[in-house]
Amino acid sequence: MNRARCIWTIAVRAIAVGLALCVGAPAATAQTRPVLVFAAASLKNALDDIGTAWTRATGRKAVISYAGSNALAKQIEAGAPADIFFSADLDWMDYAASRNLVKPASRVNLLGNTLVLVAPKDSKAEVSVRPGFDLAAALGAGRLAMANVDAVPAGKYGKAALENLGAWQAVRDRIAQAESVRAALLLVSRGEAPLGIVYRTDAASDPDVRIVADFPQGTHPPIIYPVAQTMASQHPDAQALLDFLRSGQAKLLFEKQGFTFIDKPASGS
Repeated sequence: MNRARCIWTIAVRAIAVGLALCVGAPAATAQTRPVLVFAAASLKNALDDIGTAWTRATGRKAVISYAGSNALAKQIEAGAPADIFFSADLDWMDYAASRNLVKPASRVNLLGNTLVLVAPKDSKAEVSVRPGFDLAAALGAGRLAMANVDAVPAGKYGKAALENLGAWQAVRDRIAQAESVRAALLLVSRGEAPLGIVYRTDAASDPDVRIVADFPQGTHPPIIYPVAQTMASQHPDAQALLDFLRSGQAKLLFEKQGFTFIDKPASGS
C-alpha cells in the first residue's frame, strides 16, 4: 500500500511540474504566472481567439490546456494547478463539484452546441439521420470515428443519440474511439474513417470535412458547457478572466465558431 501511495504521489507531482513547465515558470507563484485554463478540446478555436483578445485588452496572459473533459477533471482531482475548468458537459463539472474541486459561486453554464455526422470533404456519403436509419450500411467497410463513448462528452452524447435512434447496436463494434472530439475529427479529416460524430463547431473548424447530417436535439441530453474557477486557485486574474468569458466581446467570438451563448449561473450557485 505504501509503495502504491508513493507511486501515486510521484505521478501527481509529475503532472504539476509538467504543467508548470508548460507555462514557462516552474517555480512561479499564482501572482506571477499566467492564469491556467483547463478546457474541453472542442473549445480550442474559440478560446485561442479569446485568449488573444484578453491579452490585448488587459496586457495579461492566459495559458490554455486542451483535452477531453474527463481527463481534465481527473488531472484537477490529482492536483494539477488549473485555475479555471471549462467542461463540455455538466457531468464532469458535477464530478468536480462533488469532490469540492470548483468554487460553486463561480460556476456558469456558458455555452451550447449541436451534434453532427461528418465525412471527408470529398466523400459522396448521404445519410438521413432519423429513427431506424442504417448507419452500418453507410459506413461500408469502415469505422465510425467518435470520442470515447464512456467518458468524453461528445462520445457520450453521440452514443445516446444512436441508442435513441436505434442505430447503436449495429455499429457498436465498429467504433474508432478517440481520446477527444478533436482527435475523432482528425480521423475523418485524414480519411481514416468514412464518417464521424462531432460537434458542429468542430466540423466548422476543419475545411477537410463536411457535415452530412444533424442529430435531432431530442435524441441526446442538451449540450451545455459549464465553466468555473477551481477551489485551489488563488490566481488574482482567474475571476477577471471568467468575467471576460461572459463579456460581449467573448460572446461574439464564441458565436463566430458556432457556439450558442447561454451565460446562466448554475442552479444553486
